Amino acid sequence: MARVKGPFLFCLLALAFLCPCTEAAKPSHYAVPFNRSSFPAGFIFGAGSAAYQSEGAAHIDGKGPSIWDIFPKKYPEKIADGSNGDIADDFYHRYKDDIKLMKRIGLDSFRFSISWSRILQKGKLSRGVNPQGVKFYNNLINELLSNGIKPFVTLFHFDIPQVLEDEYGGLLSLKIVKDYADYANFCFKTFGDRVKLWVTMNEPNGLGINGYTTGSFAPGRCSKYAGNCTAGNSATEPYIVAHHLLLAHGAAVKLYKDKYQPYQKGKIGITIVTHWFEPKYQTSSSRKAASRALDFYLGWFAHPITYGDYPQSMKFAAGNRLPKFTEAQSKLLKGSIDFLGINYYTTNYVEIASSTNGVNITYVTDRQTTLTTDKNGTPIGTPTALTWLFIRPKGLYQLVLYIKEKYNNPIIYITENGMADANNSSLPIKDARKDSLRIRYLHGHLSYLLEAIKDGANVKAYYVWSFLDDYEWDGGFAYRFGLTFVDYKDNLKRYLKYSAYWFKMFLLK
Repeated sequence: MARVKGPFLFCLLALAFLCPCTEAAKPSHYAVPFNRSSFPAGFIFGAGSAAYQSEGAAHIDGKGPSIWDIFPKKYPEKIADGSNGDIADDFYHRYKDDIKLMKRIGLDSFRFSISWSRILQKGKLSRGVNPQGVKFYNNLINELLSNGIKPFVTLFHFDIPQVLEDEYGGLLSLKIVKDYADYANFCFKTFGDRVKLWVTMNEPNGLGINGYTTGSFAPGRCSKYAGNCTAGNSATEPYIVAHHLLLAHGAAVKLYKDKYQPYQKGKIGITIVTHWFEPKYQTSSSRKAASRALDFYLGWFAHPITYGDYPQSMKFAAGNRLPKFTEAQSKLLKGSIDFLGINYYTTNYVEIASSTNGVNITYVTDRQTTLTTDKNGTPIGTPTALTWLFIRPKGLYQLVLYIKEKYNNPIIYITENGMADANNSSLPIKDARKDSLRIRYLHGHLSYLLEAIKDGANVKAYYVWSFLDDYEWDGGFAYRFGLTFVDYKDNLKRYLKYSAYWFKMFLLK
């Protein structure tokens, strides 16, 4: 493992902050010490991953296929580089060495997801458990704990078993609620003596948009007028899928709280992805559009788990296409979190979009918003390798304070925050590891997050996305989000990037 040593590292990190400041960082913090001790006692700092993105080992040791094992091979044209995650980072075989790197950085916690089909090969608990899959996650959890790192487990991160997709349409069927609850019950029972932090599902709103509106994620469903899909309905399926995911979340949380939490003493929540949305113009229509965008992204799930129903703007826009909760379902969902997980990456300008007048309706047209990343030719923040991701840390500050006011000041965990570099295969590793822009990204967002905490936001944790460069869904291996460089050309060797060393210094007590 290559290392950056001594004075050179300190010089590099100093230079990273001597470059001209933009909104990527809050200048006032450069003049004062800023590290983990600036945050409240007990604040958790970690990094994250997901099973399909990092584990590999897709077809061994009894693992059944998930929808993501099928999707990139069925639709390689929907993946930026035509790749798949069969091997990914091979975390399945290399987790012990990777945990040594986590410890070296000084992470308090590691967030990972369990692959449903690695545990339950045939999707249903009644059809048997895969002991080799259970052994892997037991070993992973134990290895983390033996190195002083708290495991933070996501039960569902996009990869439902393909057998359930084939059998009854997966998330489109209400049957998924019971099968998910049975799977969650097994995980609580098997791992909950050691796992004290649970997320029921990651970015269910993002799955509704990408998997069932545009078809860019598995299972790749959409209307023909909305994307390149062989089946789907972009006007109804996103709402149906989201409804079933909410009911599955509610069922799992009730099960945990009734059966396991009293003696396991863990916490459970859900993770929602959202941008911050800034009115493009100081007009009533732009401000209403920004509010509506927040409802359609964040409120789609945050509103039911806080108030027991969907936001009024969604009910008005989608009408009868938006499923309704029964009184019992509403009661089940209301207050169904110990914390709210938030994935934040960037901010968009928003203005009103024209109505479709009933033609080619989708979840996107229901929003009646146009999202942009510049105004009068000026970008909203510092550009990155991803066309949608501009660095604007102030958006995180605005977002968590909005959640404080709108959703009764819940405990918030920032479960993902990070940026990507392009995977430049011609760039020497020693240069690819010099990620000063990522250092500024992290510093800026942590600075604004601290300000939000000082202003009353109830934030208790921050997780960088991601620990390793990994398989980035429809981005394949074309982008690198990691604190750790993975050499895809040479046996997946790992090299800590300069941002990992910066984070290590930040975390020193």
